[in-house]
Amino acid sequence: MKSEFTYLAYTEGWVSIVLNTLLFALKYWAGIVTGSVAIIADAWHTLSDSITSIVVIAGAKASSKPADNEHPFGHGRAELIASIIISALLGVVAINFMVESINKLIHSESAHFGLFAIIVFLVSAVLKEALAIFSFWAGKKADSRSLKADGWHHQSDAIASIVILAGIFLQNYFWWIDGVLGIIVALLIFYTALDILIKGANPLLGEKPDEELRKKITAIAEEIYPANIYIHHMHIHRYGNHTELSFHIKLKGQITLNQAHKMATQLELALKEKLGIYATIHMEPLDGHL
Repeated sequence: MKSEFTYLAYTEGWVSIVLNTLLFALKYWAGIVTGSVAIIADAWHTLSDSITSIVVIAGAKASSKPADNEHPFGHGRAELIASIIISALLGVVAINFMVESINKLIHSESAHFGLFAIIVFLVSAVLKEALAIFSFWAGKKADSRSLKADGWHHQSDAIASIVILAGIFLQNYFWWIDGVLGIIVALLIFYTALDILIKGANPLLGEKPDEELRKKITAIAEEIYPANIYIHHMHIHRYGNHTELSFHIKLKGQITLNQAHKMATQLELALKEKLGIYATIHMEPLDGHL
C-alpha cells in the first residue's frame, strides 16, 4: 500500500505533467506566431515543470523503498536529490533564455503580440496558480520538500505569465519590452532554482535543530525527569520522513547504570511517540568525572 506522500506525489506529478505539456504547446505556438522570445522562454519554463514533475515522481518512488542492509535509514534522501536535480534543470533554462533575451535587445528586435497570446497567458496564470496551491498543500500534508519545490516552480510560472500579460499591453509603447520580459522571466526562473537548491542541499550538508524543536525535546525530557538534565550536543539527521536525533544529557553521578539506561530509554520512547523521532542518547556524569 502506497504511503500518503507517495500517493500525493504521484497525483501532483501526473496532473502537472499533463497540464504543463498542454500549456507548453499553446505557449510555444503563441511564441512562434508572435516572434516573442519572452513567450518562447516561458513555454520552455512551463515544459520544465513537466520534467521536474517526472523527477518528483521518481524521487517519491525511490523514497518509498524500505530500509535495507545498504541503506539502514531508508531512501528518504532520494527526495532531496530530486529537488537538487530540479534546481539544476531550472538553472540551465534560466541561463539560456537570459542570453537569448540580451541578444534580442542588442539587435533591437521586437515582437507583436495578439489576442491569442492574451488568452493563452490568462489561462496559464490561473491554471499554474491553482496547481501551485495544490502542490503547496500536498507538500505540507506529506511534509515533502520536492512537492513544495514543485509548487514554487508552478508559482514562478504563474508570476511569469502575469508579467508577460502586463508586457503585452505595453508593447505599443516600448519596442524593447519583449527582450526585457525575457530577462525578467529568466531571473524568476534562476531565483526559483537557487531557492530550491539551498532548501534541498542544507539537509544533505547537515542542519542544527531549530529552537522550536529544542524546546519540544526539553519539555518532553522535563516530563520524564523533572530535574535539569542539561541537554546539549544535539545533532539531527533527516532521511525524508525518517528523522534520527543524537544528543548528550548530564545525570547525577550517584545513579546506577541501570537507572541511567532506564531514563534514557524512556526519553527515547517518548520522543518517538510524540515527535516521530528516533533518538540516540549519550549519558554523562553531572560532576564531569568518569
